[in-house]
Amino acid sequence: MNWRNLGAYADCFLSLGDTGGQPGSLINFSATVLMARNKKISKRNNGGSDMRKKMFFFQFESPPLIWDRRQESKSKSTPNLLITKKEGLELYEDMVLGRAFEDKCAKMYYDRKMLGFVHLYNGQEAVSTGFIRLLKQQDSIVCTYRDHVQALSKGVSARAVMSELLGKATGCSRGQGGSMHIFSRKHNMLGRFAFIGEGIPIATGAAFTSKYKREVLKEADCGHVSLAFFGDGTCNNGQFYECLNMAALWKLPIVFVVENNLWAIGMSHLRATSVPQIYKKGPAFGMPGVHVDGMDVLKVREVAKEAIGRARRGEGPTLVECETYRFRGHSLADPDKLRDPAEKAHYAARDPITALKKYLIENSLANEADLKAIDKR
Repeated sequence: MNWRNLGAYADCFLSLGDTGGQPGSLINFSATVLMARNKKISKRNNGGSDMRKKMFFFQFESPPLIWDRRQESKSKSTPNLLITKKEGLELYEDMVLGRAFEDKCAKMYYDRKMLGFVHLYNGQEAVSTGFIRLLKQQDSIVCTYRDHVQALSKGVSARAVMSELLGKATGCSRGQGGSMHIFSRKHNMLGRFAFIGEGIPIATGAAFTSKYKREVLKEADCGHVSLAFFGDGTCNNGQFYECLNMAALWKLPIVFVVENNLWAIGMSHLRATSVPQIYKKGPAFGMPGVHVDGMDVLKVREVAKEAIGRARRGEGPTLVECETYRFRGHSLADPDKLRDPAEKAHYAARDPITALKKYLIENSLANEADLKAIDKR
């Protein structure tokens, strides 16, 4: 098999049809690609060590055990997922705004009008929109360096975010943070952090503050929830495990949202961790672990509703793994030549904005004119 042209292999995988967001379906493809690559390497080494091939032989064929036979049956029994036309258009507008903003950032960067490292969110919009649009003003979020779109979803104006990226005093961090340090006290966006894992303790502390105010200071109206967004690479760091333990021990109102885009810069997730199913680490600390198709905003939204509601009711934290994919390189300085073209094409065909648009039209929640009007704003 030619490693640089996995067309036949990809066609075989894609001919299986839409998996309907079955847990493990996205990793299946990457595992298939990696196994094909390792077979090629093994063959080239004339039957040398078999270790490299064995390293990536995971049993992803079966659905994960912890999630969701429940979610799977719910999706089948309630195909419209209970969204109204208004909700659908709001979700679509938020995702389109995020995509357009990031595309504009790319243009300005390549025109040398924007300096420094810029990490774009294209392809992952369903995660931000699915979670953040369910939050209240007082709820807080903490992110990593890929969070322009999270800021927009939380209500920070596009002008304030863009001004920050250009280093202007009118930016949401007064022009002192730039792309990698977005902050807004007004919107309870507690910042983004350039070093992975640093934001998780901040979000955990915010959740502790909420619980302390409600239970110790008797502030009855303090039922605030915190969301911690981070990537798959962060899940091998110590802060992740320490905060899972603390949050479960004290039943803190927090949701840990893993945006697993399968790559930590240039390191494949399957090469970097012994247990690729991150959501399985939740039950080890006594909290639910949930896997969801992060390319489907409606499925993300349903999981987010339950996790956020659970936290707000005082039932403790949830670990949610959203399997998604970024459509650009790690940053705009990354030529993105490490990922296989077949893998990128597979996920590009599952664009979350295109999928939502199709859903809205097929379920008579919107027409082409409605969506074109949003596209032009």
